[in-house]
Amino acid sequence: MKLSARNALQGKVVEISKGQIVAKVKVDVGGQTITSVVSVEAIDELSLKVGDAVSAIIKSTEVMLGK
Repeated sequence: MKLSARNALQGKVVEISKGQIVAKVKVDVGGQTITSVVSVEAIDELSLKVGDAVSAIIKSTEVMLGK
């Protein structure tokens, strides 16, 4: 699969919290945690589970920084 996004971070799923429609997926990326909100349907279609290796692909027109 080819994507236009240039920010792909490799990580491991450490937590999945399913709601009725969406789920929060926490991914460990080099000791930092990224949280993604995706549909429960997507979780099921990907057969996503804790421990899976995934790519966190970030496509955004803005990146905010704080100090």
